[in-house]
Amino acid sequence: MWHWMGAPEYQAARFAVTHLLALTYLIGFVCFLRQFRGLLGERGLTPVARFVDRVPFGRAPSLFHFRCSDRWLAGAAWTGVAASLLAQVADLAPVWAWVALWALLWLLYSSIVNVGQIWYGFGWESLLLEAGFLAMFLGPTHISPPAPILWLLCWLLFRVEFGAGLIKLRGDSCWRDLTALHYHHETQPMPGPLSRAFHRLPPSLHKVEVLANHGTQLVVPFLLFAPQPVATAPAVIIVVTQLWLMLSGNFAWLNFLTITLAFAAVGGPAGPPSDPPGWFAVLVLAVTALFVVLAYWPVRNMVGRGQVMNRSFNRLHLGNTYGAFGSITRVRYEVVVLGAATPDGPWREYGFKGKPGDPARRPPQVAPYHLRLDWLLWFVAISPSYGRGWLPRFLRTLLLGERPVLDLLGHNPFPDHPPAVVRADLYRYRFSSAEERRATGHHWTRSRASDLIPPLTLDDVEDAFG
Repeated sequence: MWHWMGAPEYQAARFAVTHLLALTYLIGFVCFLRQFRGLLGERGLTPVARFVDRVPFGRAPSLFHFRCSDRWLAGAAWTGVAASLLAQVADLAPVWAWVALWALLWLLYSSIVNVGQIWYGFGWESLLLEAGFLAMFLGPTHISPPAPILWLLCWLLFRVEFGAGLIKLRGDSCWRDLTALHYHHETQPMPGPLSRAFHRLPPSLHKVEVLANHGTQLVVPFLLFAPQPVATAPAVIIVVTQLWLMLSGNFAWLNFLTITLAFAAVGGPAGPPSDPPGWFAVLVLAVTALFVVLAYWPVRNMVGRGQVMNRSFNRLHLGNTYGAFGSITRVRYEVVVLGAATPDGPWREYGFKGKPGDPARRPPQVAPYHLRLDWLLWFVAISPSYGRGWLPRFLRTLLLGERPVLDLLGHNPFPDHPPAVVRADLYRYRFSSAEERRATGHHWTRSRASDLIPPLTLDDVEDAFG
């Protein structure tokens, strides 16, 4: 009865999408486990308990409105880890068990995102939730993949790519004059080990990169909806482009998840067709109808003049709009945090796990892991307003030697006792030239630009910020 809904030639595509999605969920839960105490825990920079006290459930639906102790947060995350691993071997599960398992993953991670505040305000959080929600209705291997859900995954990939292309074309002029990558490899949030090499490519190749980006994001996505074998070609182009981006920088799991979605458009040999249970087919049709309705908001956003990027139009993070780097910074500034035993120094620098600090250190490979504090400090260097609400508390925790926050750092220069005074400076960073690299061995050159936060003692912090 429901054979018209099945797409048996996408069995391999479903396998790739669901297994890579489960891996992405696993990364997300592990990131939370390793960082939540310093960011969102009881002694963190923006505790969940304070958030749920002032924000009602209806504005941020989450399991953590009911309990939000560190033990409860950790327990939910460990449950997510276990469910992510179970999803890797759930291909032969009953349909109802498949739906329940993926629903649990979505419920747990959406509960984290909705109370994650500024630390979880990134587009790839909503992207994971939307893709993970659709995965509930792909079904296990003993039924044919539902064609409507595969179409919805392609529609999601279309919004990711085309939305990003539009925001670039409408935004910074450097995308239109093809100079964006003269700056971006150096000024991106989290450079990687090869970013300096990409930055030093000839200007003509940077222009080719921009042109290729425009083609991949503004033209190629329309071909995702072509019949096979044509639809496989744009998927391959998107995968290659995303691999290029993964080599050139660290963008958490954005590139990894975009590659995952691209597999939804890749056809293959048809497996034996098998109809789903009637109740599941009805559920698939209901979800499809829901997403048809939800499409109004991202379409209106994309065709409107005031396009925004990475916006969720509902509390469930479904039918979102996406985009990235509508504006490009031309100069790189970094927040350098220092402490001292006395106001006269000597000053010692705190090290971070991913963001540039010591000029001699090669930028590390971090992605698909996500270092949230490091990313937010990149935003603070662009505009200090991004630190409002947490940066003073961060300095206070350094003065108190609070272990949950210190665990977020790569190097604590005060292992025995906390400093008496801390400060934050802005430094101008640029990749070293070939000559500078040979002379110093450094990957970066830096010069002090200005104060960000003047020297503060614990009393100063308490008096100024309470």
